[in-house]
Amino acid sequence: MAEKRDYYEVLGVERGASADEIKKAYRKKAIQYHPDKNPGDKEAEDKFKEAAEAYDVLSNADKKARYDQFGHAGMGGGAGAGGFNGGFGGFSMDDIFSRFGDIFGGGFGGFSGFGGGAQGGRRVSRGSDIRIRVKVTLNEVMTGVEKKVKINKMVTCSHCEGRGAASEADIHTCDTCRGTGSVTRIVNSFLGQMQTSSPCPTCNGTGKVIVKPCAHCGGTGLKKEAEEITFKIPAGVSEGMQLTVRGKGNAGKNNGINGDLLVVIEEEPHAELQRDGNDLIYSLFISFPDAALGCDAEIPSIGGKLKIKIEPGTQSGKVLRLRGKGVPDVQGYGQGDLLVYVHVWIPKKFDKAEKEMLEKMRGSSSFKPNPTKDDRNFFDRIKKMFS
Repeated sequence: MAEKRDYYEVLGVERGASADEIKKAYRKKAIQYHPDKNPGDKEAEDKFKEAAEAYDVLSNADKKARYDQFGHAGMGGGAGAGGFNGGFGGFSMDDIFSRFGDIFGGGFGGFSGFGGGAQGGRRVSRGSDIRIRVKVTLNEVMTGVEKKVKINKMVTCSHCEGRGAASEADIHTCDTCRGTGSVTRIVNSFLGQMQTSSPCPTCNGTGKVIVKPCAHCGGTGLKKEAEEITFKIPAGVSEGMQLTVRGKGNAGKNNGINGDLLVVIEEEPHAELQRDGNDLIYSLFISFPDAALGCDAEIPSIGGKLKIKIEPGTQSGKVLRLRGKGVPDVQGYGQGDLLVYVHVWIPKKFDKAEKEMLEKMRGSSSFKPNPTKDDRNFFDRIKKMFS
């Protein structure tokens, strides 16, 4: 296991840093390495968790005193700073968001939790999600597929690098809230004086005021642009299922957090196969002689043609099950079956010789109906088939 880094080094502050400086440093690191800004980046996720562990210690006076005196050994070995089992590598995102979410404002409850009000900290804008519909064929459902789409979305302005101003000098600390993003008021009530905190009306909770907006984006730090996005659709998806591509939605204002791309699945019908959950269904039509005498039949499947044997005396309505030839489960729990429904085709017109032959068969005892109890209990057979 890699040796833990010094917590002050992790947050980039001096040992004599004040509580406010530590809080601001953590907020900066958390925004930098937040999962929504770095989708799929394992290194950024580890740094996000590492910063949370460091802040958990340095923001607590008792833990900080022990750490200053004994270092990591004073934290009870390597298990971590604030009671999160297993050090920063054992942090869950829910732990971090639930304990430290107030630093970013309200609604910080998950990977996409930025963008709510301002409760004890400056607001960080979160871009909106984008929802698209993507068509997939049954062949693509069977194997999974990589899709590439081009969408118009809000992206970071390249001229001001998302700041909203041409330079840092054009961005000032808000005089009303002094950069905190919130204002505190004392309200007199029959219970006495009460203190309330709300987002700063001057800077809308950002703590910053742009005095000279970027001429290209009007101070939002955003512009509309077409972007090509590639993502993978797993095998086994079905109609109406929604997939989330993290961080590929609209960009947030002034270097905020990106929204997500929500992909809604549209499944195109197959020419010959029907889907029922993870099972595939095929209707096989055979002639009366083939049903009576038996035959070999060829049926379609996603992997190619399959040959099956029709036993002599096969009745119309017989269902043959080919195990494991259906759709894979999207969660990876096995694969469905291919169900072949046999239909005996009875022609409506005959020539004279055919009619004479059928009359002879009608008089034969072999062709008199003699159904078994199982033949009569058709619905019982269907129930057994799916049990």
